[in-house]
Amino acid sequence: MNDDLLRDLLYFCLAGGIVLIAVLASFQMTIARLKQKNYFLNRDRERYAETLYASKDGYFAFIYPDERIKDPRRTVRERCSRRLAVMLNLSKGVQSGFEDVLECFYKEDAKKLRKYLNLMQEENIPFEDVFILKNSERGISVFGGRINGADGNLYCDMLWFRDLSAEMLKIRELEKEKNQYKQRLHRLEDMLNNFNMPVWLRDERFDIIIANKKYADIIGVSDFSAESPSPENNTALLENISRRLAVEACQTNKTQKSCINLAVNGEAKHFEVSETPFHVDGSLDKIYTIGSLADITELDAVKRTFKIHQDAHLDVLAALGTAFAIFDLRQKLVFYNKAFLNLWNLKTDFLDATPSYGEFLDKIRDSRLIPEVADFRQYKSEEEKLFGGLIESREDLLHIPDGRTFRRIVAPHPNGLIFAYEDVSDRLAATRMINELYSVQQNILDNVREAVVVFGSDQRLKYFNRSYKKLWKADDAELQGLPNLADVIEMQRPYFNHLDNWENLKQNMLGHILNICSRFRLERNDKVQIEVVPVILSDESIMITYVII
Repeated sequence: MNDDLLRDLLYFCLAGGIVLIAVLASFQMTIARLKQKNYFLNRDRERYAETLYASKDGYFAFIYPDERIKDPRRTVRERCSRRLAVMLNLSKGVQSGFEDVLECFYKEDAKKLRKYLNLMQEENIPFEDVFILKNSERGISVFGGRINGADGNLYCDMLWFRDLSAEMLKIRELEKEKNQYKQRLHRLEDMLNNFNMPVWLRDERFDIIIANKKYADIIGVSDFSAESPSPENNTALLENISRRLAVEACQTNKTQKSCINLAVNGEAKHFEVSETPFHVDGSLDKIYTIGSLADITELDAVKRTFKIHQDAHLDVLAALGTAFAIFDLRQKLVFYNKAFLNLWNLKTDFLDATPSYGEFLDKIRDSRLIPEVADFRQYKSEEEKLFGGLIESREDLLHIPDGRTFRRIVAPHPNGLIFAYEDVSDRLAATRMINELYSVQQNILDNVREAVVVFGSDQRLKYFNRSYKKLWKADDAELQGLPNLADVIEMQRPYFNHLDNWENLKQNMLGHILNICSRFRLERNDKVQIEVVPVILSDESIMITYVII
């Protein structure tokens, strides 16, 4: 029996040990799971905390005790983030309280921020506003909100702080840019409204979207807008013509113009309407047009007057003996007179066919009436260049192979160039004869022993010989300047320095020569005695001979 009892006791102890081991194993597993869960909870908490720290926004939190449990922390705890401490430059860092935060703002802003917080804490009203830091004038955006758990438990009140320095700087830049564009827009509006002619802008549908004040005046409205109703006066005709021109301008990509008559303030006016296309923002598919209305009433009157004067001028040229021809800017002959026809021995049919200047040169070359040149093509090219570069009159001589010489004048003309030709062969021959005669006379005078000077009827020196220059040691350059009689006598003054009154002698000499034309004698300070003999010639010239006695 004792053995049975002992065995039963042994079995009982063994079973109890097994149960205890199982309980201990289960307890250890529970502890391990709790530790693992706690590890992940701590890691998630650290991760969330670091995530908050990494935010570019700073925060200040008011953390409340947990109402669902018997929380030993019975007071509200304040927590300042690292970002906020750096943002506000808080001396206490993350240990700073809310009062430290308020010290960073101006007094009125601090009161306002405190009021926002009270409303949020008492009535659960979130807020968002912008404040200025008093030490750095940086803008700070503050957002306040209450955070509750899913079970309704109040966790905390959060204030988020965001530095708006970059945003405010960007806003200021945008404001400045906006003001600049606004100012530029006003200037453009002033420029358009003070422009001296109506102008407007049409979109791709050919509707007017912008117009200046002059346009509004023309169509009879106080102020133009795209929605303005079109009045009946002037608008219908102007709109029809300008819209048609705009369509043509877009199709051809060229400015289109047309004339129109409009009544302005009861007065009939003549205008030129134009539409100029352009690509909007460089787009090939989007084309707008700029329209304008130019008053050409006075210009038309000037053109009519000019035409009358031009016709009268051409009538005068046609009646003159000098040969005239006008070639237009296309180098086509548009006018010639009878003298031009006869001078070049041309046919009327040829000139009436409006030949070009090049064809005219070819024609007179065939007739051997053009100056002999080594390279006719180059000569012709140089002549045709006159139409592009002549800005003032040009004169030259054309030596024709038959011995004649033509004087040519080429001058700009409103229609192109005007050419005037004059046969100066006889004139040049006469000039050569006169020059030869003058040369003979001068040779004769230079070979005369007596000193001789000849003055014209205007008392200007015409001739003098070598003997005169030698007698009075006169300066050749001064004599070549054709001085008058009084100046020539004044050149003789150095030889009469011994006299007390030179002016009396000078006047006496002029009187004898001009008034009584009688001979007289002079005695120079070098004791040379000279007889002066004045003689009036047939052409009223005066010849004076000086003879040494």
